[in-house]
Amino acid sequence: METPVSLDAEDIRNEKVKVLRSMQPLLLENVIVGQYKGHNKGSKSYPAYTDDPTVPKGSLTPTFAAAALFLNNARWDGVPFLMKAVKALHTKRAEIRVQFRHVPGNLYKRNFGTDLDKATNKLVLRLQPGEAIYLKINNKVPGLGMRLDCSDLNLLYRSRYPTEIPDAYERLVLDAIEGERRLFIRSDELDAAWALFTPLLKELEEKKIVPELYPYGSRGPVGAHYLAAKHNVRWGDLSGEDS
Repeated sequence: METPVSLDAEDIRNEKVKVLRSMQPLLLENVIVGQYKGHNKGSKSYPAYTDDPTVPKGSLTPTFAAAALFLNNARWDGVPFLMKAVKALHTKRAEIRVQFRHVPGNLYKRNFGTDLDKATNKLVLRLQPGEAIYLKINNKVPGLGMRLDCSDLNLLYRSRYPTEIPDAYERLVLDAIEGERRLFIRSDELDAAWALFTPLLKELEEKKIVPELYPYGSRGPVGAHYLAAKHNVRWGDLSGEDS
């Protein structure tokens, strides 16, 4: 969102509504839905979503959703925003990851070999677990040769600030008690969010889109990685990106 005129709750919520209203309609071609399936790993058995006795057999309800969204404004025109919400993945976390674009005519391209994903820096804001802000940057490996590597500049809150950090629900209850409304959704923001997603939900239901199956405890459907590759980005839960 754009910078609000103040930190007043209404000024912040006004800007949040503007973002939702400037989003392009969601297209099915930019959406992947999935559902976790059961599998055995060693001596342990993991159930499928439809193994739950409260879930109808043959249910098409997704337990995984990934989408690429776009904004119709001057600042973010053409920039993909990839979002996903998942159940039964291999890790549990919530974070915002900004992947910077490749530099045109990158002079150091050959020093990375064929791993072009390392040619971009990333800013990560991790909300949970382990609140942190870190920047993945490309740097020269010490020595006489010219070899580049990716390193982290990491601000891990529990290491930097040894005091107890309240969890999300503690903060939410405190805000409610104090009448602080900045983080609460206003009715017009809720309307704008439903206006964005309702057409897609109806299309999924009418066309009876079958969710792509993925094993319980995996990294999700393969289609999600094709979606990311289509927009020249990568999810942060790939091998080597779990730090």
